[in-house]
Amino acid sequence: MRIGYLLNTYPQPSVTFIRREVQALERRGVEVHRFAMRSDRAGLVDPADIAEYGRTELVLAAGGRRLLADTLRLLLRRPAAFRGALASAWRMGGLSARGRLRHLIYLAEAAHVTRRADELGLEHLHAHFGTNPAAVVALIRRLGGPGYSFTVHGPEEFDSPQALSLAEKVGGADLTVAISSHGRSQLMRWAAYRDWPRIAVVHCGIEPARFPEPAPMPPGPPDGPLRLVCIGRFVEQKGQLLLPEAMAIARRRGVDVHLTLVGDGAMRTEIEAAIAAHGVGDAVSLTGWLDEAGVRRALSESHALVLPSFAEGLPMVVMEAMAGGRAVIATHIAGNPELVVPGQTGWLVPAGDVEALAEGIRLAASTPAETLVQMGLAGRARVLQRHDIDREAARLARLIEETIRR
Repeated sequence: MRIGYLLNTYPQPSVTFIRREVQALERRGVEVHRFAMRSDRAGLVDPADIAEYGRTELVLAAGGRRLLADTLRLLLRRPAAFRGALASAWRMGGLSARGRLRHLIYLAEAAHVTRRADELGLEHLHAHFGTNPAAVVALIRRLGGPGYSFTVHGPEEFDSPQALSLAEKVGGADLTVAISSHGRSQLMRWAAYRDWPRIAVVHCGIEPARFPEPAPMPPGPPDGPLRLVCIGRFVEQKGQLLLPEAMAIARRRGVDVHLTLVGDGAMRTEIEAAIAAHGVGDAVSLTGWLDEAGVRRALSESHALVLPSFAEGLPMVVMEAMAGGRAVIATHIAGNPELVVPGQTGWLVPAGDVEALAEGIRLAASTPAETLVQMGLAGRARVLQRHDIDREAARLARLIEETIRR
């Protein structure tokens, strides 16, 4: 198979799971051509992401003249198909002038990728995220290009499914992929019943070989603090703003705890202010973004991962923590319950409940070291069985091949 992958911004630190999926497909002999609208080369720190940048064709780098020329070319060569794609772009753009203008730009991007897909002999296009990448591949299909599929991650797509024309994108796709059963249920809310059979679950995955036997845990209570790590973008949905208050509550209850925050983002200033306001600056370390080796090291130096998210898809960081033999404190939302088994691999707490989060921290601190180790091993066995990237990529390849053969 020769297929194209299309994304908005790629590579980037927060989507390394897509890189792993692409490379797993290539290990199966699938030829994958990467398209991205753009990439923040300056923001890449992981050598693997930097290498992936060199393999990715940046659509907008072609320039406005090239995109306009490709658009006019299709208008002249396939006028009927172009009219249909233009109507679809206008409809998906909604009633706002800004939305319609944005979708006309997507149409120009689609015209360019349609030409490139023809030159490269691509049989199918797969997009990640149900936002503009899915819009572009849907318009490519309208323009007479290859069939398409797309992976929906959430939570963004489920925040505004109608504004994103999610039902129309699912209806035109040969295959729509959800990364969890929860995600599939949310797609079923908005998709037509006739389209349900073409919605499948393919998990994001990890590379088991990158997770050898878990590192020994550092000394913990009563010989040292409970060491927690939280990994992710500093954005509203991740809920890191709850952590300083939860730590302050836990400390008032006698818990000796230290938190390492790995990541960065727009909310860093607010998070730093909350740390200061709750007087926990001596117990919190901020590392900024780390490469994959750095993330694994941060996990190995912890007793447990804490993830206080308000909204999620199926968090890769939870998989990585479990694969590294660490228990997880997470909120009871979205795909988290499909990963974390309360009392066996970690604890689930209500989202937005700072008291419950503090209690989860207290429970982790009061858990005997040998029990934490057993919970970590149970989590490791669960995630290695359910989220092997080569197994999941094989499933995705089979599903795509079936659509090509239909």
